[in-house]
Amino acid sequence: MNDTFPVIDGHTKLTGLLGSPVSHSISPLIHNEAFRLLDLNYVYLCFDVPEANLADTVKGLRCMNIAGFNCTMPDKTKICELIDDLSDAARMIGAVNTVVNENGRLVGHNTDGIGYMQAVKEAGHDIIGKEMTLLGAGGAATAIAVQAALDGVSTLHIFNRKGRSWERALKLADTINANTSCKATVSDLADEASLRQALEASTILTNATSLGMAPHADTCPIPDASMLRPELIVSDIIYNPKQTRLLQMASANGCATFNGLYMLLFQGAEAFRLWTGKEMPIEPIREHYFKG
Repeated sequence: MNDTFPVIDGHTKLTGLLGSPVSHSISPLIHNEAFRLLDLNYVYLCFDVPEANLADTVKGLRCMNIAGFNCTMPDKTKICELIDDLSDAARMIGAVNTVVNENGRLVGHNTDGIGYMQAVKEAGHDIIGKEMTLLGAGGAATAIAVQAALDGVSTLHIFNRKGRSWERALKLADTINANTSCKATVSDLADEASLRQALEASTILTNATSLGMAPHADTCPIPDASMLRPELIVSDIIYNPKQTRLLQMASANGCATFNGLYMLLFQGAEAFRLWTGKEMPIEPIREHYFKG
């Protein structure tokens, strides 16, 4: 096994990240370290690709026989039109974050929801067959909702502001109700009475909005700490800051909490498995990049 970065030669397989901006991403660090640890002849690079350039980029990557790639904003929806097939989850979500080259066919997956559900297990919780309150209806929220429904969460209480993403929230609930055994409902996040009622019935609360994310760390999607009973699991997909105002409030009430760091880790691990057929070496990656 190499102790340094793998040697790049004529057999090296290319993977990478498409999006804009991408310079902040830690994905190259994670994937290249995993390739090194398993002595795999792959490399992972970042490519700043705005949506207007995505079609040309995908055409070029296809011709170059890329092994696979990740997509982040603003490319996660547009990419669906440019590849050959979608997984069931990606089709329901309407967005792709991982593309795999299967003998010349580019197949899109969405590993965000898988990453979140694995993070729930990693935190020591079992929410299958139970009720979940989900805040938001954006890309990450949609992926989480679909995967939770596919995995067997019994009821999804989706709360979203009445605005430009309201119709998306309603469509998400319709898709889940039509394709899974999970019952999904949509309510206005401003409806505090309905939110309180949903939280009383739920095992877990998941914030998939940007409320609480740096540099606006003083914001919080929950208006009243009394909504967070001690038995409620409270999670936030935000990882900067590591302790959002929501998680601080929940911890003070005695709730079990976790942030979005392990969702990030496990969605990457699933992409790694799809590309290489190997399990990502989670423990050394966790120790090196996710400790604390």
